[in-house]
Amino acid sequence: MSASGGTKAIVAALGANLAIAVAKFVAFLFSGSSSMLAESVHSLADSGNQGLLLLGGKKAQREATPQHPFGYGRERYIYAFLVSIVLFSVGGMFAVYEGYEKIKHPHEIEAWYWPVGVLIFAIIAEGFSFRTAIKESNETRGSLSWKEFIRRAKAPELPVVLLEDFGALIGLVLALAGVGLALGTGNGVWDGIGTLCIGVLLIVIAVVLAAETKSLLLGEAAGADQVEKIKAAVVDGDTVTAVIHMRTLHLGPEELLVAAKIAVQHDDTATEVANAINAAETRIRAAVPIARVIYLEPDIYSEAAAAAGTNPGKAPGGAPGNAPRTTPDGTPDTSTDSGH
Repeated sequence: MSASGGTKAIVAALGANLAIAVAKFVAFLFSGSSSMLAESVHSLADSGNQGLLLLGGKKAQREATPQHPFGYGRERYIYAFLVSIVLFSVGGMFAVYEGYEKIKHPHEIEAWYWPVGVLIFAIIAEGFSFRTAIKESNETRGSLSWKEFIRRAKAPELPVVLLEDFGALIGLVLALAGVGLALGTGNGVWDGIGTLCIGVLLIVIAVVLAAETKSLLLGEAAGADQVEKIKAAVVDGDTVTAVIHMRTLHLGPEELLVAAKIAVQHDDTATEVANAINAAETRIRAAVPIARVIYLEPDIYSEAAAAAGTNPGKAPGGAPGNAPRTTPDGTPDTSTDSGH
C-alpha cells in the first residue's frame, strides 16, 4: 500500500472548511441557532486540523540529524494525533456543552432561511471535499474495505480527512434535522438535541482517530505482503539460504526499517558473506522501495537444529526468540548469542 500523504485531499478539505466555517458563523449571528454555532466551531477546528496535517508533512521532510538519526518521519503521526485531540476538545466537547445549554434554555430560531441555506451549501461543499478524499484513497487502498484501509494505512492524513469529512456530512444532516424540527414544532429544544448529537459524533470519531494514530506512534511493522516480499528478496538460495528471524518497523509512512538474522553456509568466506548481504539489501530495496534502513546479521543455521526448537522465520516478521545457532559440524552452539 502506498503511503501517499493525500495533500490534494487535505487542501480541498481546508478550502471547503474555511468557507463553510464563515458561512455557518454568519448564519448563527442572524438566526441564533446553537447547531449553527457548534457547526461553525466544528468547521473552524477542522480547518485547523488540516493545517496541522500540512505542517506535520512539512516537518517530516527534514533531513536526519545525529540526534535523530532515523529522521523525522513520525512527525506526521504526532500531528495526526494532535488532530484527534483538537477534534475531541474543540469540536466534540464544545458541541456537547452547547447542546446541553440549549436544551436547558431553549429559544426560537430566527431568520430560519439563514441556517437552512448555509447547511445546504455546506453539505454540497463537504460532499466535494469527501469525494476528493475518496478518489485519493482509492488510488492506494487497493482491494481493502474502508474499515481495513483506515486501520492499516501507514500514512495518517487520508484516514483523518476521510473520517473528518464523513463526520462533517453526518453532522450537517443532524444540524439540518435539529433546525428543521425546531422550526416545525416551534420548540428550540430540538436544535439543542441536534447540537448534542453532533458533539457525541465528533467525540466518537476523535476516539477512533486517537486509537489508530496511537498505534502508529508506538511503531507498526510492515504489512504481511511487504514482509513476504522482503523475505523472498533476502534469500538467494546460494550464500543466503534462509531468514532465521526478522523485525520491521515504520520510521514514518514512507520509510521502513528492516533488521534480520540470515542463514549463511558455514564455509563461506567473509568476502562472500559481505557481498551476499550487499546484494540482499539491493534486492530488498527493489522489492519494497520504502525499506530505507536495512541491517542484516549473518549466522549459521541447520535444519536439524531448527527441528529441535521453534523457528521464528516461519512467522510473518518473525516470532519472539531465535532459531538455534549451530557449530560448523551441525551441533547446537550453547555459546552466548550477541546482537539482535
